[in-house]
Amino acid sequence: MWVPPALLLLSLPGCFSIQGPASVRGPEKGSLTVQCRYDPKWKDFVKWWCRGAKWDLCNILIQTTGSEQNEMGDRVSIMDNQRDHFITVTMKELRRDDQDIYWCGIQRFGTDLGAQIKVIIDPEGTFMTSSENLLSRTTANSHGGLSSGCNVRTHYVLLVFVKVPVLLILVGAILWLKGPPGVPEEQWEQPVYMHLSSDLTTVTAP
Repeated sequence: MWVPPALLLLSLPGCFSIQGPASVRGPEKGSLTVQCRYDPKWKDFVKWWCRGAKWDLCNILIQTTGSEQNEMGDRVSIMDNQRDHFITVTMKELRRDDQDIYWCGIQRFGTDLGAQIKVIIDPEGTFMTSSENLLSRTTANSHGGLSSGCNVRTHYVLLVFVKVPVLLILVGAILWLKGPPGVPEEQWEQPVYMHLSSDLTTVTAP
């Protein structure tokens, strides 16, 4: 069943609630900084940074406490600027195996919101101009545009708007084909007076 894209957007009230660069890059053994902006209504909510291409399986590396306090972790930190409505994630002492898909997100009741970000690590010794290095350390480096909070559990959306309606249609079709239990055709074909005569016989019998 085809679902109009506009309907899907309307079904996701958190769509575009958080946005970040589609990708960022940093040098091996160096650091990089990512900024993700969010809608003001999510100001007091917990924000997080997780790693993993699959949303359901991504590993949360660090998260805020719902305040502006700078939270420090193992080579990663996160801070929530609730006045200007953006979070800042800093990764330091970068390694080659840090290159992966990450998400900056908002924890809420039900389905969390998240923006996917690809982190690219340039091998040590790779030549970079000063301007490229500066660009790689800020969110101005948005290769491929912005990533938005529409990345909210695609499976959940498919389940609600595609799988469930299709299942209901199939069940309805099966019930319609089976139809209600009817009276045998032979009984309908008998003349009415045959029923009347049998009733009279039953009444007059001693």
